[in-house]
Amino acid sequence: LDAGVTSLVTLSTGEKIANPRQERGDRKRLAKAQRELSRKAKGSANREKARRHLAKVHARIADRRRDFLHKLTTRLVRENQTVVIEDLTVRNLLKNGKLARAISDAAWTDLRMMLEYKCAWYGR
Repeated sequence: LDAGVTSLVTLSTGEKIANPRQERGDRKRLAKAQRELSRKAKGSANREKARRHLAKVHARIADRRRDFLHKLTTRLVRENQTVVIEDLTVRNLLKNGKLARAISDAAWTDLRMMLEYKCAWYGR
């Protein structure tokens, strides 16, 4: 497996699995919720409501991303006897300001962790 930003994973067969870019779709909603939270007075009930609303937006993005990765990794592990993924130091790649958001949105670390434990489950 070759991890990428435009196509999340490229298989050895040449099949490219597109990156759904979960965060990009909700970027406006996220920015608006953050602005609303920043305008509220600290300690107020309205600030608590705005904080909860922002947490829901973050949770929605994370849930959609996790769901996609679970479906993808399960499919890859079931279809293949051996799964090999390139070894990337994601922590160092995130230091690049131009790529950090795209790499975080792709969730390469989560993809690798899911592949590791699912391969162990399925004996791959």
